[in-house]
Amino acid sequence: MELVSKCLQARDKAYCPYSRFPVGAAVLTADGAIITGCNVENASYGLTVCAERTAVQRAVVEGHTQFSAIAVTCDIKDRFVGPCGACRQVLMEFGSDWTVYLTKPDGSYKETSLSELLPLAFSPSHLAKN
Repeated sequence: MELVSKCLQARDKAYCPYSRFPVGAAVLTADGAIITGCNVENASYGLTVCAERTAVQRAVVEGHTQFSAIAVTCDIKDRFVGPCGACRQVLMEFGSDWTVYLTKPDGSYKETSLSELLPLAFSPSHLAKN
């Protein structure tokens, strides 16, 4: 699957000199474009940006705000690892109908959904009701 392959390639570009925990992500836009991201760490740890947010931000800069899927990977080999809570919330900003591929370094993946990863989520629709 191309989306999985692209997230693995993005992981190899991660800038993670402090944690040594590379993460890659690839988002699939509604019109079929694949945009990648990797984590970019900072000596001021709170300024580190996760791979998923990098990919979404790059996509927005390129004019994409509708997405259908994301693939995420890290170097953990024995289990599937999902996005952090902050990244799940950022994905929710763009809708709850994401397919999420949790990907191991060998390319095997588990398919899930953003709704499963972030149940009872806060979303832009909550702000519209005020």
